[in-house]
Amino acid sequence: MKHSSTLFLQGVIALFGIAALAIMIRIPLTEGRAANLDLFSIYSDPFILFGFAASIPFFIALYKAFKLFGYIRQNKAFTINSVRTLRSIKYCAIILGLAIVMAGVYIKIFHNKDDDPAGFLAICIATTFVSLAVATAAAVFEKIFQNGVDIKLENEQLYEQSK
Repeated sequence: MKHSSTLFLQGVIALFGIAALAIMIRIPLTEGRAANLDLFSIYSDPFILFGFAASIPFFIALYKAFKLFGYIRQNKAFTINSVRTLRSIKYCAIILGLAIVMAGVYIKIFHNKDDDPAGFLAICIATTFVSLAVATAAAVFEKIFQNGVDIKLENEQLYEQSK
């Protein structure tokens, strides 16, 4: 991959993280049920606290993806570090998917009877599928990179034996 391509992708990941953080800070202030509350009440809401806690694997996965593009830029794609990074991304995506399902179940069970949670639940379903797709892609890439590492080690051993 070209040096400029990986830098561009790292920049996109950084902007994506900044945008997600800005949304996480801004949305609770304008949310319907929290519109007339003070800051302490808004940010002590258990559901909002759960959302912040659930975002931790998301930001870890973004950091790991940023790191992975750094490995690729340095021509270290087929190393054990890349495989470990992909494994971390896979686990973060699975944890995030489970957290989204838990949030959907919480809203379904404890929502205000005057509210209709259908839109939120649809978003939960869609983002869960996206999270599982990321986990699946990371697992496939992990396997491909692991095979590349194995082939690289085998070639190095053959080269050493031929000396």
